[in-house]
Amino acid sequence: MAVEATGDFMSYLAHGSLIHVSEPRTGEPQAGDLDAGVGPAHQDRQLRKIWESSDLTAGDFADAVAAFYCLPRVGLAELMAAAPLVSAFSPRFLREVAALPHRAAGGAACLAVGDPTDASVVQAAEIVLGEKVALAVASFEDIATVLAERLGADEAQAAAAAGPGDARAADDIDSLRDLASGAPVVRAVNDLLEKAVELRASDIHVGPFRGSMEVRMRIDGLLRPVAAPADVLPQAVISRIKILAGLDIAERRLPQDGAARLGLGRGEIDVRVAIMPTQHGEAAVIRLLPRDRGLLTVDRLGLSPGDAETLARLLALPHGMIVVTGPTGSGKTTTLATLLSILNDPSRKILTIEDPVEYEIRGIYQSQVRPAIGLTFATALRAFLRHDPDVIMVGEVRDPETAHIAVHAALTGHLVLTTLHTDTAAASVPRLLDLGVEGFLLKSTLRAVIAQRLVRQLCDRCKRPHTLRARDIEDDPRYAALGLEAGETVHEPAGCERCGGSGYRGRVGVFEILTLSDTLREMIDRHAGASVLDRAAIAGGMTTMLDDGIAKCRAGITSAAEVLRVTTVR
Repeated sequence: MAVEATGDFMSYLAHGSLIHVSEPRTGEPQAGDLDAGVGPAHQDRQLRKIWESSDLTAGDFADAVAAFYCLPRVGLAELMAAAPLVSAFSPRFLREVAALPHRAAGGAACLAVGDPTDASVVQAAEIVLGEKVALAVASFEDIATVLAERLGADEAQAAAAAGPGDARAADDIDSLRDLASGAPVVRAVNDLLEKAVELRASDIHVGPFRGSMEVRMRIDGLLRPVAAPADVLPQAVISRIKILAGLDIAERRLPQDGAARLGLGRGEIDVRVAIMPTQHGEAAVIRLLPRDRGLLTVDRLGLSPGDAETLARLLALPHGMIVVTGPTGSGKTTTLATLLSILNDPSRKILTIEDPVEYEIRGIYQSQVRPAIGLTFATALRAFLRHDPDVIMVGEVRDPETAHIAVHAALTGHLVLTTLHTDTAAASVPRLLDLGVEGFLLKSTLRAVIAQRLVRQLCDRCKRPHTLRARDIEDDPRYAALGLEAGETVHEPAGCERCGGSGYRGRVGVFEILTLSDTLREMIDRHAGASVLDRAAIAGGMTTMLDDGIAKCRAGITSAAEVLRVTTVR
């Protein structure tokens, strides 16, 4: 952190006979100015002006600053030998504030400055580097010498390669970096992140529209507009988000993806950032992945007692494949993480390959796909089979190669958990057959398919009961579609401060679990279609997602509108 400008530095210099105290020249900083705090321009760089108006050499002045503020003093030789960390900073910014970020001998990030009282410089360095920096004092001349050495070659090379309009573009990028590191923009982005955590949002959407900025947050599965930060430029907000995620703020033509781990309040949160160029500038989506999501249990998923019992039997199986299916945002990852938490004990070795790792579970070896270096689901699966696992989780089966290896793993004595994107549980079977899995292999390895959706839960504080009348059934076809009858009591959303006026707070799953009977195995061998398999499973006692949703509607957990929003009558 920057030091506070306490005491009278001018008096300290005079007392040590380092300078002669006389009437200040016009525009020269007064001794008391150092106690006035720091502003955006740090009172026009006060210590530099004091040095320039004194008779001291740059080295002697730096010695005095280091002694007065009790900070380490670094010389030219030490700065030249240190590993520089200047590439992420604007050269203009470093020269203006006389700062040299570098890596100290012990590996810690260090910031050598001529003026240690400028808190904004330290804050900007910690934001850009993403870590705390240790402060040291160097002379203004030594910093300028090293910056000329470190930045000169890079700038010359860039200038030689630059096109006609690139100089102005470089200035624009430098300005954006400076703006993005400024206190107003930092506060604006931090406020957005804190508000999103407070509202339990899963995503933040930030985008420009004709010079203005729109911010929306996905809360309980639906986007909700929120107030955009005032008095900050949209480009500066996007640049700040890119800096946090380690992205290139100079690249504004191509999509970019990044990630970061941020400290918010008393906890930490992982974020995934996606940048997309649009007609009016870059738009950003921030996916929030809180690290502490509480204990993952079957009760929190919302399974019915019958489905929970079925799931317990499935997880007791020593080998085979269990598939969780549904569209993006249907809660598949949470369900898989819950299943892994149940299976997780010292007697089992569990390996996962995910994209990305959203839930960190102690005791489980989790890997993330990295296509750029060839680490795909398929390559990870092959490696897993050589590591003596009991349980393997594959984030998604996307291609024939992954499907074949997953089925082979299930066939050779491993319990394999994975996901697909299909509308119903039965539709997963033809999907796997389309990926080239042989019917005789699939019927031997597939144990069950869990299809799911997420419905919003009614707010416990404001939901209101409503006893259906015959007229309600006639006026609102949704009740009839769900098979609700006059005289039954349902609950409807009302809206209060706790739920933000929406009438809903939180989400819960609606499920259908297709387990393979002998009849279904024979149908798989004949490559039966999804609708035929679906009817056979229902005839065999499968509870559909619609049935589960209706039960939750009758129990006052959700509304009829929510059930029909995420499920279909079939």
